[in-house]
Amino acid sequence: MRRRTVTAGSLEEILQVTAPTTAPEQAAAPPAAAAPAAREDHGLRTEFEFELPRGYVDEAGTLHRHGSMRLATARDELRPQIDLRVKENPAYLSVVLLSQVITRLGTITDVHAGIVERMYATDVAFLQDFYRRVNSEGHTRAAVTCPHCEGGFEVDLSGGRLGES
Repeated sequence: MRRRTVTAGSLEEILQVTAPTTAPEQAAAPPAAAAPAAREDHGLRTEFEFELPRGYVDEAGTLHRHGSMRLATARDELRPQIDLRVKENPAYLSVVLLSQVITRLGTITDVHAGIVERMYATDVAFLQDFYRRVNSEGHTRAAVTCPHCEGGFEVDLSGGRLGES
């Protein structure tokens, strides 16, 4: 049996040819039932903003501190287990995992393991704790104690400078 390859241009043509035809009044308005079902809001927060303690400096010397991390899926946690880098060095697991769930770091939208590798250890430790809080506890707050008055309070780890509300 001969295998046939399809290029992107051919795929578009095939999709246009095989698309179901609609009446003019149906083509003018998108189906009401399809759009809300795909984007129905259940009040679940799936992406969390953060600010790195030190920041990532890219090859051009630009500092990136603000970013966002999405909730991890089961696939995100399983995929690193088959990664050869993780099999050779289990400590590399967090690098691969973080690279999958960080959706943005400053102006960088393609966050990969190489970027996480070049981050300062302080920032990686912060991201590991942030990942644990977001995925285990469902929030980004941390309980802290004042070293002077020993009063307890909560801080939000997702961003902002110390002392800001």
